[in-house]
Amino acid sequence: MKRLENKGQALVEYVLIIALVTVIAVSLIKVFGGYLKDSITKTSCELVGETYVKGDNPGEGRCK
Repeated sequence: MKRLENKGQALVEYVLIIALVTVIAVSLIKVFGGYLKDSITKTSCELVGETYVKGDNPGEGRCK
C-alpha cells in the first residue's frame, strides 16, 4: 500500500511544477505581449511594403 502513496505524491509534485510553469509563462506573456505584437506587426509591414506607425502603448502599432 505504501508504494501507491509514493506514486500519488510524485503525481501531485508534477502537477504543482506544471502549474508553476504555467503561471510564469502567462505572466511573461502578459508583460511582454505588447512588445511581441509590435515586433510582429513591424515585420509584416515591411513584408507588404507599408510603413510601421508606432502606437501610444506597446501593442498598438499598425501599418500605414
